[in-house]
Amino acid sequence: MNGLQRLPGRYTDRHGAQDVVFESDGRELIRTTIRGVRFEGESMDALGALSGEPPAEMFRFLDGDLCSCLLEWEVPLRVDVAGRDTRAGVLRCALRLGDPGPAPHRGLDEQSLTVALRLDGHTYGGPAGHDDFEAALYDIQHRLPPGARLRACVACAWSDYSPAGHGLMAGLACFRDAKDRYRRVDGKHGPHGIFALWPERTEQVQETHLCGEFEPRGAHGGYRGPFP
Repeated sequence: MNGLQRLPGRYTDRHGAQDVVFESDGRELIRTTIRGVRFEGESMDALGALSGEPPAEMFRFLDGDLCSCLLEWEVPLRVDVAGRDTRAGVLRCALRLGDPGPAPHRGLDEQSLTVALRLDGHTYGGPAGHDDFEAALYDIQHRLPPGARLRACVACAWSDYSPAGHGLMAGLACFRDAKDRYRRVDGKHGPHGIFALWPERTEQVQETHLCGEFEPRGAHGGYRGPFP
């Protein structure tokens, strides 16, 4: 998938709900317009107003990022099904961003991601929330019928996370331009560690992204391990 995707969505807060469109390049750009205000960020939990924070009565923010709301959106997601080629599914996502917590902790009192995959008339996904897209997509993969595998960067042979950790989404590094070296990754440190290879990553992408060099993740799991 190349270019800018337009993802149908919905924004809800204490003032009400509004249908919106999220635009994303599948990498580290997400933007939308809510109540006439333009928002942009690298992740759905890091959307900031481009023109500075609007009046407090319109939205709530924590450290410049939108909060106290529910964001919902849909993402196309392909699935390889044995004997039936590749099928087109839709990933339905809901991210609840709570209120700023009391000082001095300065975090949200709640943040929960719920996803469900609609594929061939069936829905795969659980009601429980997840911390990030990695965990959510692992859960969906385990719920798919035998022979069905997600066809997305999270399930690709050339993707990995930094040992330093990652956030909600879009922290997945692609090593498609360093395949031979990535095949030899055997841990964090040393000549074949992920830290040594990290500067050679091609780009960072969202877990649901897909490019033409996708290959299913096999026995070699790089640093993060196999999928699922």
